[in-house]
Amino acid sequence: MHSHHQTHHGHTHHDHGANACCQRHAQHSSHADRSCCAVKHSTTTLSACDTTPSAEHSASDGGESGDSGDPDGSDSDASPTSGVRFSWIIRGMDCPSCAKKIENAITPLPGVIQASVRFATEKLIVDAQSDIRTQIQRAVEHAGFTWQDTSPGATVPTAHAPAEPPLRRLLHEHGFLILFAVLTAASGILSLFSPRASEIAFVATTLLGLIPLLGQAIKLIRSGTPFAIETLMSVAALGALLIGATSEATMVILLFMLGERLEAYAAQRARRGVSALMALMPETATLIRAGQRTQVSIAALRPGDVIEVAPGSRLPADGELLVPHASVDESALTGESLPVEREQGDKVSAGSLSVDRLIQLRVISEPGNSAIDRILHLIEEAESHRAPIERFLDRFSRYYTPAIMLLAAATIVIPPLLFGAPWQEWIYRGLTLLLIGCSCALVISTPAAITSGLAAAARRGALIKGGAPLEILGTINTIAFDKTGTLTQGRPQVTDAIPAQGVSTAALLARAAAIEAGSHHPLAKAIVQHARTVAPMLPVATAQRALASVGVEGVIAGKTLSVKAPAKISPEALDADWRDRIHSLENDGKTVVVVQEETHIIGLLALRDTLRADTPQAIEALRTLGIRCTMLTGDNPRSAAAIAATLGIDYKAGLLPADKVDAVREMNQIHPTAMVGDGINDAPAMKSAAIGIAMGGGSDVALETADAALTHNRLSELAGMIRLSRATRNNIRQNITLALGLKAIFLVTSLLGITGLWLAVLADSGATALVTANALRLLRREKPQDAR
Repeated sequence: MHSHHQTHHGHTHHDHGANACCQRHAQHSSHADRSCCAVKHSTTTLSACDTTPSAEHSASDGGESGDSGDPDGSDSDASPTSGVRFSWIIRGMDCPSCAKKIENAITPLPGVIQASVRFATEKLIVDAQSDIRTQIQRAVEHAGFTWQDTSPGATVPTAHAPAEPPLRRLLHEHGFLILFAVLTAASGILSLFSPRASEIAFVATTLLGLIPLLGQAIKLIRSGTPFAIETLMSVAALGALLIGATSEATMVILLFMLGERLEAYAAQRARRGVSALMALMPETATLIRAGQRTQVSIAALRPGDVIEVAPGSRLPADGELLVPHASVDESALTGESLPVEREQGDKVSAGSLSVDRLIQLRVISEPGNSAIDRILHLIEEAESHRAPIERFLDRFSRYYTPAIMLLAAATIVIPPLLFGAPWQEWIYRGLTLLLIGCSCALVISTPAAITSGLAAAARRGALIKGGAPLEILGTINTIAFDKTGTLTQGRPQVTDAIPAQGVSTAALLARAAAIEAGSHHPLAKAIVQHARTVAPMLPVATAQRALASVGVEGVIAGKTLSVKAPAKISPEALDADWRDRIHSLENDGKTVVVVQEETHIIGLLALRDTLRADTPQAIEALRTLGIRCTMLTGDNPRSAAAIAATLGIDYKAGLLPADKVDAVREMNQIHPTAMVGDGINDAPAMKSAAIGIAMGGGSDVALETADAALTHNRLSELAGMIRLSRATRNNIRQNITLALGLKAIFLVTSLLGITGLWLAVLADSGATALVTANALRLLRREKPQDAR
């Protein structure tokens, strides 16, 4: 190794684990058993995955999500110490309260260790002491949600099944609502001709609407959710019928049904980005083995397999490029709209599109552990890291609904008994209050904004692991950056080539590169790469050898040439002019090497790890947001000072990993601080910061430790992440104000008898629609400019 080569902080790149459940299942099961993990992610039915004992996979599957910070422990995702883990995809969840209903139905089952429902990805994960899938599926059914087993041998709908006609699909999804709306309208029109017949029609229509509503309420009461919105609506509608408010009873049910459809639409919109990501994975791959091409399931692919991808097709797994070069569209994963050029040996992520040619790759990811699987895992993990305000509202809603029910009961009973007020009037007012007890708008106010914010960030190429990091990001005042691989490219480049008199720049570079050719050192590679841009044909060098602790040397055209550090050159060979030039270059933070032919200096080469193209723009954008930037690096002070001066930021140099931790903690005590890094040595500092942000191309450990990651490695998106976080925090405050404000207004007006039943339902459904629509505005925030 060259003694003149400065120590360079390299970073090892690995694929980090994501879908540990499927990965370990694949490793320890037969091929047939693996198929449950390979079910197309975008299916809308329920799928079960029986894994190996959780004691084996718990260490990796829980990841960071086990520590959600929820004192209740309700958001924990830590795996059990023993038992089995199962997972399903659930259909029919319209809001986060639906997820809680399913958890309440499953948790009390004998043998269940813990149950968690991920609303964003419609995924149910259950840790159990034994195989109790049948009981779990029955509990899901009793809670009012449908499922279909997609384990081996079961019939699974394929992507090639004929599409349902639009009219039939409309009737299938909304037929009952349409029928109920028509009957309600007919009952209202009938009142113009026969009030008595209209009353009967409204009663019949209400009873028809109560059939599914009461059925669902009874199921939820049995499964451990007595204060569900279905229960409140059923009681209110039945009470309205008993006191003769038949038309209002019908309107209560109609408006409730409309509100449910609004929530379902909002949930679909919020999940659309996740569904699009799931759809990127093809179902089959072309495997090349012994010169033969065969179509296989992506679950059958293993690291080392060679696959072929046609132009316009997507990669089924992470792979290493085997052809000399390829143009790849990674926009679905990184947000970068322009295709990127990859060379032989480069890693290409699953879901990327081969743009213009047939390519071959060597698979480097296990089934269930590709780039897309890891992103989906991060999205699922994000739900267990809930924002503090979301956890507070969840606890608040547990007491809010029972309290309102008690208030409604007191409103019905106390005035007539103590003050002789008319029973019918106060029963009506009590029923109106009962409808205000629905906490749907309040419960959905935060997760709707959080989910929209996370989805908007993912579309911009930024993965944020949950509501808590998203909320914290908006409070950041200081950002600490690692230097190598974060602010800079992470690889040196030739910045200066200074030839001696009578020697051309091209000749200097060509001779140095000929001597360095074949070396794997980063500085040697940089010299060779730069030389080929000015001299495609390098001279032939012989007798190349490394000089221990000195440099390298070789023979070109019978003359001995060497490339050494200035300190290894004899003082008499360097005159004052050369020494001044070397001193000037080193003061700029550059590494200098001297090229010597026999005893004569023929030139100097200066190298430096150059800034990323978007680093100055990123720092300036953060500065406009009022954020102070500091660089923390283990590099020498001269290099650090040069980079910091160029960017106009503070710096601390010569730091060990422990020193970075101390520096971050010190800054964090003054202002909430984020740490941005990409290397293993950055992980402790990232964990010590208020929030850690990893570069997407960084080390496995950094990505796992971080609370957020920039998948496209664009620093310019940092400011966009912070703006999005601040917008999400504002959105949450607006939503809570809307939800609680409308309820407070109608609480007063209901007690005073100003508003009635249907207005109370309209207010509740309206509040849900308003907070949902407000949250969806985050999805329409301006996307980043394409990196050029």
